[in-house]
Amino acid sequence: MRLSNRTEYGLRALVTLAERSGGRPMSTRQIAEIEGIPEPFLDQIMVSLRKAGIVKSVRGVNGGFLLAQPPDRLYVGDVVRVLEGSLVPIGCVAEDVDTLWCDRIPTCHTRKVWVKLSEGIAKALDGLTLAEVLESPEPQPLRAADRPS
Repeated sequence: MRLSNRTEYGLRALVTLAERSGGRPMSTRQIAEIEGIPEPFLDQIMVSLRKAGIVKSVRGVNGGFLLAQPPDRLYVGDVVRVLEGSLVPIGCVAEDVDTLWCDRIPTCHTRKVWVKLSEGIAKALDGLTLAEVLESPEPQPLRAADRPS
């Protein structure tokens, strides 16, 4: 599963707000410069996050965006759902799936794989707050030799 730039940039913007805002609004221009994100794209992302109640906007000369809640109450899973639309890796495991989507659903053995993967993704992202993202040390890339066999 690969997440879009929209989600990557959105999460980076939220981290920047949590780390650098000091309780004062930050403009998308400031965030875009810090994170190297195209400002017009970030504007769209921030509108989505505002509509979802993850950030709030402040108008005026010193306006911009603030986190709507403390970082320990903002879950990564919620951010991903807002920006991606879903956490499911394949359509047949969506909560609102209709058996007309695929006539194999009632007898599909491989669907078990996708359900388990979907549950794992949701558990991992829904169990991780923005505060925990900020606390975590710089992750090291997973090398092929480190992967379970």
